[in-house]
Amino acid sequence: MRLTVACLALPALILSACADQPERRESDQPLQTVASVDLERYLGLWFEIARYDSSFEEGCEGVTAEYAMREDGRISVVNTCYEGALEGPVETAEGRARVANAQTNAELEVSFFGPFWGDYWIIELDEDYQWAVVSEPRGRYLWILAREPRMDQDVLDARLARLEADGFDTSALVYPEQWESIADWRERGAPGR
Repeated sequence: MRLTVACLALPALILSACADQPERRESDQPLQTVASVDLERYLGLWFEIARYDSSFEEGCEGVTAEYAMREDGRISVVNTCYEGALEGPVETAEGRARVANAQTNAELEVSFFGPFWGDYWIIELDEDYQWAVVSEPRGRYLWILAREPRMDQDVLDARLARLEADGFDTSALVYPEQWESIADWRERGAPGR
C-alpha cells in the first residue's frame, strides 16, 4: 500500500507524518471546539462532503470514515477512499483515536501508524449529529462530514459562512464525488457489504 493511502486520514490528522500542510485559517482568535460531544452518538458512518486537499487524500472520491468503540476504550477508525472515481479501486486505512479532552470529548487525537498522533477537533456539530465540521488548532486540515452522502445546500452554505467568519479559506475546499444516497452506497460502494 503506497504511503499516500497509508496516511489516508479522513478527519484524522497525521499532520507532520505525511506532509506539511499550509495554514489556511487567518484569525487572531484560538480555534474553538464544540462544548460537548456524546461519543456514542458520534460513532458510526460519516461521508466526506468537503475537505482541504492533502497528499494523503489526493484523488480520493466517495470518501467515508467509520468510527466504533473498542474494548480498550479507544475508538477504531476506518477510512475508505475510491481512487479517482466512485468506480475506482477501493483503499482503506485503519487507525485508532483517543480522547484528548475528557471534559468535552470534542478534542481527539488520531493515529494510523506507530506513535504518531494528530489533532482531530470537532469545531461544529449538528444537534442531531447529522453533520460535523472537523479541523485542528492551526486550521491546516478541514473536513465537512455528513451522515448522508449529500448535504442540503442551505446547510452546507451555513457551514461555509461560519467557517469564513472564523477565518478559514473556504475557496481551498475540495468537494469529492459522492454517492447519490446511502442506498446507492450500499448497493455499489460499501466495502464488504
